[in-house]
Amino acid sequence: MTRQLQLISPVDGSVFATRPVVSRAEADKIVSDARAAQKNWAARPLDERISVVMAGIARLGEMNDEVTIELAHMMGRPVRYGGEFGGVNERASHMAQIAREALKPIIVEDSDDFERRIVHEPHGVVLVIAPWNYPYMTAINTLVPALIAGNTVILKHATQTLLVGERLVTAFIEAGIPEHVFQNIFLDHGTTSELIAANSFDFLNFTGSVGGGIAMEKAAVGTFTPMGLELGGKDPGYVMEDADLDAATDTLMDAAMYNAGQCCCGIERIYVHESLFDAFVEKAVAIVSALKLGNPFDKETTIGPMASVRFAQEVRDQISEALADGAKALIDPELFPEDDGGAYLMPQILVDVTHKMRVMRDESFGPVVGIMPVKNDQEAIELMNDSEFGLTASIWTSDAGRAAAIGAQIQTGTIFMNRADYLDPGLCWTGCKNTGRGGSLSVIGYQNLTRPKSYHMKKTI
Repeated sequence: MTRQLQLISPVDGSVFATRPVVSRAEADKIVSDARAAQKNWAARPLDERISVVMAGIARLGEMNDEVTIELAHMMGRPVRYGGEFGGVNERASHMAQIAREALKPIIVEDSDDFERRIVHEPHGVVLVIAPWNYPYMTAINTLVPALIAGNTVILKHATQTLLVGERLVTAFIEAGIPEHVFQNIFLDHGTTSELIAANSFDFLNFTGSVGGGIAMEKAAVGTFTPMGLELGGKDPGYVMEDADLDAATDTLMDAAMYNAGQCCCGIERIYVHESLFDAFVEKAVAIVSALKLGNPFDKETTIGPMASVRFAQEVRDQISEALADGAKALIDPELFPEDDGGAYLMPQILVDVTHKMRVMRDESFGPVVGIMPVKNDQEAIELMNDSEFGLTASIWTSDAGRAAAIGAQIQTGTIFMNRADYLDPGLCWTGCKNTGRGGSLSVIGYQNLTRPKSYHMKKTI
């Protein structure tokens, strides 16, 4: 009997969609078709590839009203936020704009005697394994530059956002992308690992859990398959004594609570200079208390359910453990009667927290944040670095030089000053420690999705 992938909507617990997983033979055929299509796709002029890819993005934009409704059903994001097309278009447009420069050959010498150059050659077949929390934007990070660079792409999406891959492929096919250049696939974990172990792919990009990243690396052992991994975060914010308090509070609370806290670079822990601590906490509590938890189809809702009951329970467990160990919860449960003990989870702010508590160490990926006072920069740096993860860090100060000096001491992929929870497509999206390896977007994203090939041409003998 064919195994089915089942998408349970967090809105009401109903089955929203099912899809059959492909067999190993069917998966091999999809890979074979992608490999056969890749040479002709890579041979097309760069401007043609860019044009087709951006036509696919434009077609996706035309579907945005439907996409917004599907996202609410699949992972609970309120419809008031209008889907993800703004971010998708920003990232895709930037990668298209820089493609000619990023992919042009590096000319070392062009003389009467020698031509020496380095070209960027596509890997071949790229597998993208995308997560559910920002299902379009995270896929686009690799999908667009991979296709523009001349690779073919196979997309395996998370079960929680089962329809996203189909929607993307439909948009690109309707925009004119050649057959088999971009395909969606429904795979179980076992077949995925078998395909990777069989050296089916020339590049692998995975966004997900640390455990998932370990599984990818284990499956790829001995294949030398290059891969990019983004595996999670526990991103800190640091509010210095000279920070704009209102701006810091507004931005950091939004970064902690938006999308029910289910953001790769969301803020999960905050360190505030002791001189501003009380004022910061008071403003933070007022902001979070004003959120409206509810059905994502209600236009008044500002925070919807978490994507699954399991994810919500992990956050509840972290909060309960912290409270048992002496933390204090500041948000009144009576303000959030919609918290049903299931996927609908009220937001929470914790103080009197320590790094002995899981809520300050483990990835929460939900609407909870711990706030601690610090005496100085050095204490803040030590606490920010006291984590197995390193994706982003948000520093709040009026002194750019001081922010840069502190940033140089923080083990992370991106340093923000007076900003948080934003992906700049002009910069490399990357992390360190257990957050993963590699990098997407920017010029470096193109470098990772191609391999260097050198030409040393001696014109005279």
